[in-house]
Amino acid sequence: MARRKLTAEEMEAKVAKMKATKAANKAKALEKLGLAKYDRSTKPRKKRKMTDEQKVAAAERLAKAREAKKPAAMLTVHESLRDIPDTDPFAPARVRGWIKNQSLMLKSMRSMKDSKDAKERAAYIDTEVYLANLQAYLRTGTYMDNRWGAERQHKVTPKCVAMAYHKDGTPKRNVGVWYSDIGGVYSVEMEQE
Repeated sequence: MARRKLTAEEMEAKVAKMKATKAANKAKALEKLGLAKYDRSTKPRKKRKMTDEQKVAAAERLAKAREAKKPAAMLTVHESLRDIPDTDPFAPARVRGWIKNQSLMLKSMRSMKDSKDAKERAAYIDTEVYLANLQAYLRTGTYMDNRWGAERQHKVTPKCVAMAYHKDGTPKRNVGVWYSDIGGVYSVEMEQE
């Protein structure tokens, strides 16, 4: 048996009854909690009307306040990273972007965590470890991963800080390490010479 469609007057009466019931139940609940004496009605806030002179004065005050504002203290970042310029590849602002990117990737890879395919599990773990290393870098100031970038697209180049020498006085070198005395990375071609 099909229901009869309500007329406009019947619908209005039904909605009014529902609103009255809801208000009565709310009042009972507030009284039971001992909050009935508080006025909880929300009054719409009127928009402040300003003259042109007031708008100009407000804009000037806002500009002055912005100039007086100090730069962000970056208290969540290690002290050694606070003075790194934003143009540096390992600047905290860039690393935060990498963290955001890796977090999104990790969320999308969640099904790979318990996958039967070992490659999928390894990809998930690699992303998880990279994310943890980036967060540790901001916290401790020590970069611990061998890759860098938003999608781990770059390889970290090790740098020799103290030279080692053979008994005959020639320097010991490894391929792929940056040496200050040659001003660059020691390559396979240099080793073969």
